[in-house]
Amino acid sequence: MTRRVIDIVVSSVALVLAAPLLALVVLAIRLESRGRAIYRQRRAGKDGQAFDVFKLRTMVDGAEHLGAGLAVNSGDSRITRVGAFLRRTSLDELPNLLNVLRGEMSLIGPRPTLPVQVGQYDERQRRRLEVKPGITGWAQVNGRASLPWAERIELDLWYLRHHNWKTDLLILLRTPLALFGGTYKGKTGGWKAPGA
Repeated sequence: MTRRVIDIVVSSVALVLAAPLLALVVLAIRLESRGRAIYRQRRAGKDGQAFDVFKLRTMVDGAEHLGAGLAVNSGDSRITRVGAFLRRTSLDELPNLLNVLRGEMSLIGPRPTLPVQVGQYDERQRRRLEVKPGITGWAQVNGRASLPWAERIELDLWYLRHHNWKTDLLILLRTPLALFGGTYKGKTGGWKAPGA
């Protein structure tokens, strides 16, 4: 109950504070390419329950029907210039705060994944679905998308075994550093500067 109250309060304040930035980003997206600036994508939440995650569009309109479909590769030509910046800074995930308000996500937890990915989990990996997905999490502050998919799942499973308010606070403190100051490598490793 305490976690839910914190989720509501923090996401509400964050949305209000981020509103001017969101407005500017939405305008930039619309100026660069046609289509809605905010889109929904089906993801798997707690206990595998499907929900629509809100994100800022970083690719051309209808990208899921072009090229590699739902798969996104490095240097994907479908990613717009504004979208590349949003992905690099994770600003495309700001609308996830709406999912937190709706109770589909939490501030901290494993990132929500595509249902097709969940279908490939083994029994142990399905433990990842025991908690609500989060905007940020242990895998995000320990390498983000630069890590292999299997390693990200292992980091999320580590979080499930060890999470408490101290771990959550550590994740919150490390998130800005992971986004803007490099990535934290390993549970006991050090910071790695971008491009290093």
